[in-house]
Amino acid sequence: MTSSPNGFGLPLWRDRQFVLLLSARVISVLGNGFARVALAFAVLALPQGNGGLLSLVLACQALPQLVLILVGGVVADRMSRSRLMALSDALGAGAYTALAVMVLSGHAPVVAMCLFAMAAGTATALFAPAMDGLVPLIVPTDRLQRANGLLRVGRNGSMLLGLALSGVTVALVGAGWALALNAASFVVSAVLTARLRVLTPARGKASGWADLREGWQEFASRQWLWAVVAQYAVVVAANNAYVGVLGPLAADQFLGGSRAWSVIVAAQALGTIVGAGLAARVRVNRPILVAVLCTFPAAVPVALLSVHAPVWLIAIVMFGGGIASDVFGVLWATTIQRRVPEQALSRVSSYDWFGSLAFAPLGLLVAGPVAAAVGTSRALAACAALIVLATTLTLFSPQVRSLRTSEVPPSLDVPSPTTAT
Repeated sequence: MTSSPNGFGLPLWRDRQFVLLLSARVISVLGNGFARVALAFAVLALPQGNGGLLSLVLACQALPQLVLILVGGVVADRMSRSRLMALSDALGAGAYTALAVMVLSGHAPVVAMCLFAMAAGTATALFAPAMDGLVPLIVPTDRLQRANGLLRVGRNGSMLLGLALSGVTVALVGAGWALALNAASFVVSAVLTARLRVLTPARGKASGWADLREGWQEFASRQWLWAVVAQYAVVVAANNAYVGVLGPLAADQFLGGSRAWSVIVAAQALGTIVGAGLAARVRVNRPILVAVLCTFPAAVPVALLSVHAPVWLIAIVMFGGGIASDVFGVLWATTIQRRVPEQALSRVSSYDWFGSLAFAPLGLLVAGPVAAAVGTSRALAACAALIVLATTLTLFSPQVRSLRTSEVPPSLDVPSPTTAT
C-alpha cells in the first residue's frame, strides 16, 4: 500500500494526521480527567450543594448529548469531520471557562451552572459522531483495530494522569482551577484538530430527514448493533449514576472524600490503558460476543462499594473493570468501522450514541433523590443488578453470539477521497 495525503501506507507513529489526532485527544482528555472529579466536588462544595443539585447539573450536561447527537451525526456526514471537531472543542473551552470563572468567583447561580453544563454537553454531541467517522478516513481498514487501541491507550493514559492529579489539585487549589485547566486543554485540542487535512469523500445533497432515515436503515438492519446499544442504554445509565453521583456520595460518606474517590477512578483509568493495549493486538473470532461478556465486570465494583468494601479492594476490581471496558470499546468501535459504509458511519455512530445515552440523563437525575430516599448503598446495589440483567439479556441475540471477524461485507470498501477539506 503506497502513501497518500491521508497517511495510508505509513506506520501509524509516522503518520502526521494520526499523530495530530492522537495528540489532540490526549491533551483534551487530560483536562477532562480534572473536570470529572472537579465538577462533582465543585457542586458539592457550593453553599446549596448536595446530591440532588449534583444530579441536576450532570443531567443538564448529559441531556444535549442525547437530544442533539443525531444532529451531530447528520452534520458530520455532510461536512469536514475534523472541522466540526475543532468547532466542538472551541465550544467546550468556552463552557468550561465559564464554569471555572463562576466557581473561582464564588458566584455560581444554579441556572447558569446548568446552562454552561448544557453547552459542554452540546460540544460532546457534535464531537463524538465526527470522531468516530474520522478514524477510517485516516487509517486503512486492516489497521483500524490497532489505531483504535492506540487512541484509547493515549486517551486513557491522559485520563489516568488527570485523575491522579485531580484529587490533589482540588484539595490544594480548589475545583475552579481544575476546571480552568480543562478549558485550556480544549483550546489546545481545537488548534491541533484544525490542522488536520483529511481528504473527505464527496457527499450527497439529500435532506437532513432523508439522511436520518438512511442512517436508521443502516443501524436497524444489524441486530448485533441495536441489541448491544439497547444493552448499553441501561449500562450507561447505571454507570453514570454510579460514577457521576453515587460514587462521589459514597466516597464522601464512607471513604473519606475526594482523594479516596480519585484513587478508585484512577485505578479504573489505569486498567483501561492495559485493556486498550491488549485490545489493539488481540485477535478474536467473535468480537461482539467477547465485547458483551466484557461488560459483566463493570457491576462488581459497584456492588463492592454498596457494602462499604475497603478502598484498596474497590480499586483493584475497578482496575479489572477498566481492562474489560476498553477491550469492549476497541472491539466495538472496530467492528462498526469495518462493517458500516463510510458515508453513513457518523450517522450510525450517532444512533449508537443516542441509544446508549437514552437513559443517561434519567440515571443522573434520579440518582441523588433515590440515594436520599433509600440510601446510597441500596441505590448502588440496584445499579449493579441492572448492569448484570441488561448484559445477560443481550446474550440471547443470535447475531451477538455468532458474528465473526472474518465476515467482512463488500460495503466496507472506503470510497476514493475526492474532496480536500
